[in-house]
Amino acid sequence: MSWLHALFVLVTAFLAVFWEAAFSGVRHLVGVQIDLLPALMVYASLCAGITTVVLLAVLGGLWFDSLSANPMGVSVLPLFVIGLVIHAKRELILRDQGFAQAVLGFAASAAAPVMTLLLLFTTRHTPLFGWGTLWQLAVMSAGGAVATPICFEFFGWLDRALVHPRATQTSFRADREIRRGR
Repeated sequence: MSWLHALFVLVTAFLAVFWEAAFSGVRHLVGVQIDLLPALMVYASLCAGITTVVLLAVLGGLWFDSLSANPMGVSVLPLFVIGLVIHAKRELILRDQGFAQAVLGFAASAAAPVMTLLLLFTTRHTPLFGWGTLWQLAVMSAGGAVATPICFEFFGWLDRALVHPRATQTSFRADREIRRGR
């Protein structure tokens, strides 16, 4: 992938983190703020290189932690693990299928907060944990399942609108007949 594609992903991650922090309409409606970074990580790990995955995990995790109550850097490792696992198995995944995208988005959006919670418990922090956590996990997972195919559609549209397609044909045709003579 090109550097422009990586830039699109990182700018989208920055805007997604900003949107989550600035606009709390979804949080007031369902009681949970949906995290869009796992959905972006699924997209980046299936359609971009490992450099984009690492940059998204580090920068996205730090941006998310700087605007949340998390200790700085705790979201980086879960995002990186999710991206690395999906990137390692991306040849086996049907990345163009909407159902596969939704399932991966559901799993990534469920795994990221669980791994973050485990990291918080192992580092002797005391996060808020109770029965409401199950509701938050369910809503965040469902939101990630919906957001992941939207990410694929958005970046597909962005790619078609701003990036020139590669030329696939040459001017030479093997079945062309050249007439010579007078």
